[in-house]
Amino acid sequence: MKTNIYGLLLEEMEELIVSIGIEKYRTKQIVEWLYQRDVDSFMEMTNLPLAKRSLLANAFEIQKVSLKRQLNSKDGKTIKYLLGFSDGEAVETVLMRQPYGNSVCVSSQVGCGMGCVFCASTLNGLVRNLSAGEMLSQVLFINQILKQEGKAVNNIVIMGSGEPLANYDNVIKFIRLCHEAYCLNLSYRNVTLSTSGIVPVIDKLSNEGLPITLSISLHAPDNSIRSSIMPINIHYKIEEIIAAADRYTKNTGRRVTYEYTLIAGINDDTEHAKQLVKLLKGKIINVNLIPVNDVIERGLHRPKQDKIKNFESVLRLNHINVTVRKEMGADIQAACGQLRNESLNK
Repeated sequence: MKTNIYGLLLEEMEELIVSIGIEKYRTKQIVEWLYQRDVDSFMEMTNLPLAKRSLLANAFEIQKVSLKRQLNSKDGKTIKYLLGFSDGEAVETVLMRQPYGNSVCVSSQVGCGMGCVFCASTLNGLVRNLSAGEMLSQVLFINQILKQEGKAVNNIVIMGSGEPLANYDNVIKFIRLCHEAYCLNLSYRNVTLSTSGIVPVIDKLSNEGLPITLSISLHAPDNSIRSSIMPINIHYKIEEIIAAADRYTKNTGRRVTYEYTLIAGINDDTEHAKQLVKLLKGKIINVNLIPVNDVIERGLHRPKQDKIKNFESVLRLNHINVTVRKEMGADIQAACGQLRNESLNK
C-alpha cells in the first residue's frame, strides 16, 4: 500500500522522500504544490524532473476530500459542504462570509461521542478521528474556491463535528500546519478551538505555546443542568472547567470564550442568567449566547426572542462581556451533524 503524503509537516515529508532517493531540498517544492497549489497528482509538480515525479507516484498517494453535497444559504453568506474521504465516511464543513473575513468551521471527528443532547453530531455516535491531513483538506478545499474570487480563508474555527481535544495530536498537528508559511501562513490568533471541557487536556493545550482562542461549551449555570445535557460534566464539573480556563488565560494571555446554548425551558430563565453571573463575574472572559437550532430528534427548541434578550441583558448589566451569535445558515441546516445525518438516513 502507498503512504498518504497529504497532511505531513515539512520535516516528516523530508524523511520520507529522502528514503526513496529524492533530494531533501525538493521537500519545499512538494509541500508548496500540495498545500498552496492544491494539486491532485504528483505529475502536476512540473518543477520536479519527471523521474522524481514517477518515484513519488510509485511510493505515495495524495488523499483529499471530495464534494458529496453542497447547500447555499439564501443570503449567499454561508455554504455548507458535505465532504467525503477515501474510506466512504463524510463530515460537514461550513464557509461563513463575515465582515471581518472568511471563516471555515472544521470537523475534527466523524460523528461525536460526547453525547450532548442539543447537538446533532452525536446522534449516531463517534465513528473515528480525522487525521491532520483530513482536517487540512477541508480548509484547503474551501480556500481553493475562495482563491477564484481573489480571497482566502482568514479564520478557522474547530467547532464542527467531534470533540477536538479527544483527537488531540491530530488537531495540534493540523493547527501547526495551517500556521506554516508553506501552507496557509495563518496566525495562531486566527484559530479558535471549541471543547466540551476535558480538563487535563485543556491544561496540556495551555502548555503548547500556541496562542489560539479557546472556546468552552458551558451551556448551563449549574452542575445539575449541565450533567443532564452534557454527559462530560459527570467527569469534569463546572468549577473544574472554569479553573482550567483561568489557568489557560494565565499561561497564554488569551481571553477564554464560554459558549452558552440557550434551550427553551431548560437553561434560558432569568435565574439561570443570574447563576451564570455568579460563576463568571470579575473574570476576563467572553460569553457567546447561542439560541439553539431546533433538533427534532431531541425535541429541543429555540427560546422566544424576549427570553434571549432578557438573558443577554442580565449578563450585560453585570458587566459580563456578552454577544448573541449571529444566526448564519439556518435555512441550510448549518448546525453540526444535520446534513450528515440526513445523508445517513437516506
